[in-house]
Amino acid sequence: MEDCIFCKIIKGEIPCKKIYEDDMVLGFEDINPTAPIHVLLIPKKHIKDINEIANEDLNLMAHSLGVIKDIAKQMNIKENGYRVVLNCGKDGGQEVPHIHFHIIGGRKLNWPPG
Repeated sequence: MEDCIFCKIIKGEIPCKKIYEDDMVLGFEDINPTAPIHVLLIPKKHIKDINEIANEDLNLMAHSLGVIKDIAKQMNIKENGYRVVLNCGKDGGQEVPHIHFHIIGGRKLNWPPG
C-alpha cells in the first residue's frame, strides 16, 4: 500500500530503530513506547488486520510468533514476562491499518492495561 506508514518503513523510506529483520518480518522500536521495552513486529506482506489473514498467511503468522519469542529473549524480557498485543480495527485500538504485534515489557504490566 502506497500510503501505509509501515510499508514505507519496510521499504526504508521512513527510518526506524531495527531490532530484528528477516525476509518475512521486521521488528523495530515503537516511537511512542508504553513501557521500557516496546517493539513492533510487522509482516513485510501488507495485511490490513487479523480479519484479512488468508490461509496462505498462516505460516507467516506462526513465524511471527516464533520471532516474538526470540525478540523477548534478545531484549532480556523473556524470563520476567512480557505482553503481546494485536489490535484489530478502530474500536480495537488499531491505529495503523497494517497488522502488527506490540511486544511490551521491561516492567510489571498492570491488567487491565492503563
